[in-house]
Amino acid sequence: MVEIEQIEAIASSMKRSFHLYEKAKEVIPGGVTANIKYFAPHPIIMERGKGSRLVDVDGNEYVDYLLCYGALILGHGHPKVIESIMRQIITDGTTVFGAPHMLETLMAKKIIQAFPSMEMVRYTNSGLEATLLAIRLAQAFTGKTAIAKFEGHYHGGYDQVLISVNPSVTEAGDEKEPKAVPESKGIPPQYTDETIILPFNDIEATEAILRKHKNRLAAVILEPVQGGFIPADAIFMKELRAITKELGIVLIFDEVKTGFRITYGGAQTVYGIAPDLTALGKVLGGGFPIGVVGGKKEIMEQMDPRRGKDALSIETDKANKGDVLFHSGTYNGHPTVLAAGLATLDVLQQPETMPRLLQMTNMLREGLEAVYRAYGIPMKTVGLGSIFNIVLTEQDVKNYRDLTKANMKLREEIDYELLGHGVYTKPGNRYSMSVVHTEEDIAWTIEAHEKAIRKVKNRL
Repeated sequence: MVEIEQIEAIASSMKRSFHLYEKAKEVIPGGVTANIKYFAPHPIIMERGKGSRLVDVDGNEYVDYLLCYGALILGHGHPKVIESIMRQIITDGTTVFGAPHMLETLMAKKIIQAFPSMEMVRYTNSGLEATLLAIRLAQAFTGKTAIAKFEGHYHGGYDQVLISVNPSVTEAGDEKEPKAVPESKGIPPQYTDETIILPFNDIEATEAILRKHKNRLAAVILEPVQGGFIPADAIFMKELRAITKELGIVLIFDEVKTGFRITYGGAQTVYGIAPDLTALGKVLGGGFPIGVVGGKKEIMEQMDPRRGKDALSIETDKANKGDVLFHSGTYNGHPTVLAAGLATLDVLQQPETMPRLLQMTNMLREGLEAVYRAYGIPMKTVGLGSIFNIVLTEQDVKNYRDLTKANMKLREEIDYELLGHGVYTKPGNRYSMSVVHTEEDIAWTIEAHEKAIRKVKNRL
């Protein structure tokens, strides 16, 4: 737990933030629009952002490493994104058509070029919706209903996957065959029966579970990099692809966090693995909500509304509904969102962008590791590409259970001190880098960590 004096020190510099939070609680449950936005004693109410910086309502400025949980790879208010949004609205004369438009096809082609495993794509309004649609596609394609997911992996806040994301180890059962533990009240018990939990980075145990349940499993869904920062072992990925292919189980990559962040073509490009379906989001929206499902044509075409119908028939609601997988959404393929996303991809495709982003990420990681080493604190930065996390341990971190053995209490204390030194991420969260973080930002961040560590150690 964080020390009371830390909380009091934070609160004294955020009085207006506290006041506005109290007002928010009157009309919003818990004062937050998503549970993940909360942390004690209260979340910080932000007022504006620019580039790599955020400013809260009390005038405190931060170097931002949360970046809307990784979505803002170009930072806040990138001029090319703003220009693209304004051009779309002015040129089209509207924010949304509610009908097909050219940007849908243009973005689809760009995504397919970046992810060779995708032959077709469909848009959704969030990464959550994308994983939900991917699972429905797999269930329809295979005729099976159960799915398998990995312990510690997050795929959205809906019933079938909000299971064993952050279970207590005492509830989670054997690490070789984890139990299904609901993460929320209100999840019907059938979902714990229909969701099989697998141990990440343990291919022998995973294979045994998949073979045991092969006749009921429609899909295996996973984050190829757990939480955006714990990478799968290469041999694990290779074997998982081979096993799912042999057993006729659809393999779904949830690249909502890793798409365009590990490298331009996501984690599957790094691993050289072609999943059957992929879910994308975050970076792809350029700061707006978006999701995408892409994959094999034979699976994706289940959504074709022409299936089983006369191509000239207009009675689309009367003919052979059982032949079509229903997918819809008023705002799917929203033109303003796609304009922002296309501008983002254009920047990322510039030859110098990704190399510099990865260079700056490594510079920060190495600097932080040196500081913690100098103060005798066991620590490693864990991650791939432009995302990493600070894990206070000397042990290898391969999965959720390894992560629970790290010194989370000390990490949290340091994170709270960092808020007072102008470094922002939600305590305990991963660090996401942007193309606009500078060497000055990195130097500031390393110095802030040193100050935070000294202050925490002085209290011990």
